[in-house]
Amino acid sequence: MPWLMKNLIAAVALALMSTAAHAQEDAPEAPKWSLAIHGGAGTLSRTAMTPEQRAEYEAALQAALDAGAKVLAAGGDAMDAVKAAVIVMEDSPLFNAGKGAVFTWDGTNELDASIMDGRDRSAGAVAGVKTVRNPILLADKVRTDSEHVFLMGAGAEAFALEKGFAVTPPEYFATEARRRALERMKADKLSALDVDHKFGTVGAVALDMEGNLAAATSTGGMTGKRWGRVGDAPVIGAGTYADNRSCAVSATGWGEYFLRVGVAHEICARLRINQSLMVEGLLATLPSTEEYSGMTPEALEAFRAKASETVSSAWSAEAQTIADDVMAEVAQLGGDGGVILVTPQGDAIFSFNTSGMYRGRATSSGVREVAIFGGEEKASATPDH
Repeated sequence: MPWLMKNLIAAVALALMSTAAHAQEDAPEAPKWSLAIHGGAGTLSRTAMTPEQRAEYEAALQAALDAGAKVLAAGGDAMDAVKAAVIVMEDSPLFNAGKGAVFTWDGTNELDASIMDGRDRSAGAVAGVKTVRNPILLADKVRTDSEHVFLMGAGAEAFALEKGFAVTPPEYFATEARRRALERMKADKLSALDVDHKFGTVGAVALDMEGNLAAATSTGGMTGKRWGRVGDAPVIGAGTYADNRSCAVSATGWGEYFLRVGVAHEICARLRINQSLMVEGLLATLPSTEEYSGMTPEALEAFRAKASETVSSAWSAEAQTIADDVMAEVAQLGGDGGVILVTPQGDAIFSFNTSGMYRGRATSSGVREVAIFGGEEKASATPDH
């Protein structure tokens, strides 16, 4: 067992023993909710961004955050919250998703999206769609109204028509700034990374008051993409993952590397496995009824239940460490970008290996913030446990 885990177990066990007599007296914890959003990560420059541009991005992020938080604060579903937040960003020309998506080499806008429900791990995804205003809604329709998880191109659009989606004309998605980026790329024989200083993929992750998690991601891909290239955003396990047992993750970055690492699933799997090991180790240190004669069988059972709860309380720092470790692995391979993460305990976490990431988070404990560059948010968005 890792040194950190052993020490966490010892500390938690000591705290539990000191409060054993009150195991049945604690009041039930109030339901909590948590939300994190992103609008892309990359090489962002403070000096190159005017105050007006910054204010515009912050307002757009705040609008998306408010849309998702409103759902959660009213007792709504995590799935509805992530869709509400992502739709706001898909409708904004500031982000590389929906309206404002980058152009392919052939001068079209091809959209990818995915969504996942942590309750049952149902998921839906689409890639290469050109006529759907909000691809995240089509991804969710694949999840709920088909036997499939992933549809692409003409097939995805045929499915959209069958399910009643309006056909959105191509000119809706096009913006002059994105067109100039493609022209500059072709004229100067640049790579997509030379013209895209940020990866404008958008995403949201949420925990609702029922304890359910959800994740959603939407993107236009990379400028000048060819040959039907698809990145990580619509791939379940790479750009999006949600599991009530561990976490919900949405990623943004250089998709080829996120695919190779399986970033979203990797983070959730490490959290689930490590937390299970910690709980097992802690419970092994707790007394039996005979060894702790001062406790009734009922009190002992409550004591053991509180042990699991206390492990969750001690888990926030480990969740951040795991996210950072996985992003470091992406960097070691040569990729960059970031992730947003929400845990069942309500932690709202960011991790990125770039100079900035458009991001925001809100929780039932009162956290409300949006940020762009590294180090701008508060030290923690961990809820009171």
